[in-house]
Amino acid sequence: MIGKKIRLERIIDRNSGRTVIIPMDHGVTVGPIEGLADMQTTISKVVAGGANAILMHKGIVRIGHRGAGKDAGLIVHLSGSTSLSPDPNAKELVCTVEEAIKLGADAVSVHINIGAETDKEMLEQLGYVSERCLDWQMPLVAMRYTRGAKIEDEYDVNNVKLAARVGAELGADIVKVVYTGDPETFAEVVQGCPVPVVIAGGAKMGSDEEIFKMVQGALEAGAAGLSIGRNAFQHKDPTKMIEALSKMVHDNATVVEAIDTLNS
Repeated sequence: MIGKKIRLERIIDRNSGRTVIIPMDHGVTVGPIEGLADMQTTISKVVAGGANAILMHKGIVRIGHRGAGKDAGLIVHLSGSTSLSPDPNAKELVCTVEEAIKLGADAVSVHINIGAETDKEMLEQLGYVSERCLDWQMPLVAMRYTRGAKIEDEYDVNNVKLAARVGAELGADIVKVVYTGDPETFAEVVQGCPVPVVIAGGAKMGSDEEIFKMVQGALEAGAAGLSIGRNAFQHKDPTKMIEALSKMVHDNATVVEAIDTLNS
């Protein structure tokens, strides 16, 4: 398993054991939203802030190799759907582990919506990708959400616990889930998942302090870091925002210290 361990060290900080991942795969789902029209500029700002890894689709990797600036891990996203689909919750595999290897990826990721009508097909996809990752010693990030007719509240701790556990049970090395809203309930999620858990950022939040409080609560509960997109790359100063988030994740900075870093 040495190949997987080496690759994981490129996306998880060796000293803190935590990670700051900035996903920028939104273009397939909703198009060139604010912050993602000029990908090269945004990627440079994100990496300058200290992100451990960036996450994107294969086409952007092909046309946007940076060639300068700080280094960062690369996670290639393997699944997608569009907002115009009759069922946007149905994710399809649009890339392979082998393609990701050719692109120089340090890890791959798959998005699964538990509770969707295509739940079983997406679970099959995760199982298949997990097997390929094992063969190639490629770390796997599982984005796990509970969405569908039977889901009344995707932030309910029981739903999030199930989402995280399914990811681990099917072979993910890192699981990404939503934050349940408080450290006490999120601690149940972390305790029930035998692999590192990172939190999603979700929709654009109303204030920086609100984001920092969410991150602080997740870290207190034992989260291994974060995977925040729009609340990072759509910030008026993405570099400073990610620098502040990184200090919270890796240096245990408080909310007040994060705000000071952002405003410095």
